[in-house]
Amino acid sequence: MTKEMDKLLSKHKQLIHSENQKVLSHVQRETVEWIHNTVMIKGCDVPFKYNRKKKYKSLKGAIVNITYYPTTEEVAGFEMEVMKTTRIKIS
Repeated sequence: MTKEMDKLLSKHKQLIHSENQKVLSHVQRETVEWIHNTVMIKGCDVPFKYNRKKKYKSLKGAIVNITYYPTTEEVAGFEMEVMKTTRIKIS
């Protein structure tokens, strides 16, 4: 882990950083202003979500370093745990 990442994690206590995680699935959905991305990581049943302005190449099968924090989202009246991704980088 870099010094920059250490600073970020010490400043924001809820952030979690995981390295060398395999992406099982990557879905990109277009809305008016954003591309909503959902990534599923091997060994984790919770989706990792983030937004981008442009489409990005598929991360399916890639090994990534990911920084995120847990949150909940209401879907069809049910509360669901999701991971709000703040940084994702191919390792």
